[in-house]
Amino acid sequence: MIDECARRTIVIDLCLAERDSLRRYVTSILGRDSHAVEDVVQETLLRAWQLAERIEWTDRPVRMWLFRVARNLVIDQHRRDGRAVPVGLDAPDFESDRQPDEVQQVIDRRVLVEVLRRLSPAHREVVARIHLLGHPGEEVAAVLGVPLGTVKSRAHNAVRQIRAELTRGDWAGAAA
Repeated sequence: MIDECARRTIVIDLCLAERDSLRRYVTSILGRDSHAVEDVVQETLLRAWQLAERIEWTDRPVRMWLFRVARNLVIDQHRRDGRAVPVGLDAPDFESDRQPDEVQQVIDRRVLVEVLRRLSPAHREVVARIHLLGHPGEEVAAVLGVPLGTVKSRAHNAVRQIRAELTRGDWAGAAA
């Protein structure tokens, strides 16, 4: 049986042998931010050293374990920073985080109100209850005293009409 000090020395040697490949791997994830890369590499090696006596290193590939720990640390860091980006997408794939300006919000609301006014009262009622208030179709049908199929039909036709009007741009007077 190997004593704890010797075991830690073996783990350190195994990990240090993988340090350069670990650094390249973390760089491929984080980019060229050398400080962030070094932080992740150091934290990964520290965790390996801390777990040296609990993990049987002779039977498992240390490189894969180090890479997994490093990947998890990067994910945790992004989550902590509030910049989580789904795998396979880059930040440029998303619109900017800035909020729409107040003028644009007012215009959008006026356009929505104008388009909703053009719907029949029955269609407007269904759209408002389902899409604006989030009520389920069954509840809307019960409140209005009509069959569920009628509610679904009205909602479908109203949304189709709204899309058509927004596509035509027939609402331009609403912004004035």
